[in-house]
Amino acid sequence: MRKPPGRGQIPPVPTALAALLVFLVLQLGIGVWVSRRIATEDDYLVGGRRLGSVLTTGSLFATWFGAETVIGASGLVYAGGVTLASAEPFGYALCLLLAGALLARPLWSRGLTTLADLYRQRFGVGVERLAAVLLIPGSVLWAAAQVRAFGQVIATTGGVSVTTAITVAALFTIAYTAVGGLLADAVTDVLQGAILAVGLVVMAGAVVLKVGGVEAALHQLATSPAVNLAPQAAGHWLETLETWAIPVVGSLTATEIVGRLIAARSPAVAQRGALLAGVLYMGVGLIPVTIALLAAPLVPALSDPEQLLPVVARDLLPPVLFAVFTGGLVSAILSTVDSTLLVASGLLSHNLVVPLAGITQERHKVWVARGGVLAFGGIATLLAIRADGVFHLVETASAFGSAGVLVTVMGALFTRLGSAVTAAATLLGGVAGYLGALGAGVPTPFLLSLAVALVVWLTGCVVDALRGTPAAELAKDVSIPVP
Repeated sequence: MRKPPGRGQIPPVPTALAALLVFLVLQLGIGVWVSRRIATEDDYLVGGRRLGSVLTTGSLFATWFGAETVIGASGLVYAGGVTLASAEPFGYALCLLLAGALLARPLWSRGLTTLADLYRQRFGVGVERLAAVLLIPGSVLWAAAQVRAFGQVIATTGGVSVTTAITVAALFTIAYTAVGGLLADAVTDVLQGAILAVGLVVMAGAVVLKVGGVEAALHQLATSPAVNLAPQAAGHWLETLETWAIPVVGSLTATEIVGRLIAARSPAVAQRGALLAGVLYMGVGLIPVTIALLAAPLVPALSDPEQLLPVVARDLLPPVLFAVFTGGLVSAILSTVDSTLLVASGLLSHNLVVPLAGITQERHKVWVARGGVLAFGGIATLLAIRADGVFHLVETASAFGSAGVLVTVMGALFTRLGSAVTAAATLLGGVAGYLGALGAGVPTPFLLSLAVALVVWLTGCVVDALRGTPAAELAKDVSIPVP
């Protein structure tokens, strides 16, 4: 007889595990095939800037729709229900819509390879390198979240410990990422997004049938005590605002989004892709939340909330359909971890190692970037093993240093304000504010860091004006006209 969920090891499911291995091999094969087209650093990091509408939309959706949406958010719903503090999937969907409306065209027009390039254009080499150093940790933390979620899937499918599963998952994802680059990721994202959507729909259908059909499911959702959208108490409204601010604005200038926008073949494609990806994210993102609400009574004794969807799928679906669902989860994870490791590696290689070492040959640049993927993959694995959970990793990735980045990117794109000193102080102020708030136990560290970054930026701009900083110093980019 099968053991109840959460009480001992989960027995292996040979059919699903075999299908998962086949799927992983297929992904690696696509990466190897596409790698033959990689000749330059641009090919590896931004796909040669030739992504069309389908690839841009699919890649943005699949990259953004990661472990926190499927594994993390459903686990949080299982543990605490749905409240006004539940920002997923609405927060990250709004983030994509805002990125399309505000950032897609101005970022694409600058011909960037990484987000740190904007700082070089606008504030100089010193700020570029500082920005690269501060941007890398967020991407590595995000990669760790995906690796941890991958480990949860393999642990459920193969009946091994989560630590062992994370290690196995990491070895594969690091190899897959190092080989294919962004173009391979974009090509596979379309396939991965389709498998993900099918897998979630299959899972949702099985849960609806289990609870008695569509009418019974709608009644359960309408009367569920787990759904509580009553206004928060006065003392908690800032914490609710923090929960929403992190995905909506804290992730707005995330390097993973920027990497896809600047890889599009035109500004119109970049903007349209982000807007469509936001709508797609909203629709598909509601499925795991709904599944979690319906399935919670089916597994009341689950010890690890993050294993809710894999465990329910294993219990409800026949092996073939469970394999489809597992493939969907893996699709969501692979498409995100690939992007995060590439972004971190690109910042290290393109903005730090290559210029400092004076590397000029394109194939050497590509190998440096691949080496960065291997290094950051190892770090992400250690973080994944030691982390409290997927969603905790993602929130930290979204909030760490992002306040200063948000303020300086907006200032760089839309104003002539801010010198190199002001930009550097704002970046450091955002990080210091966040870490200081965490150390002091402030419940809203991101909001505090955003306030600190804004104050530092505005103060710096006033000082620049009082000192009479030349316009040429405030607008180093030749594309910004200087009177």
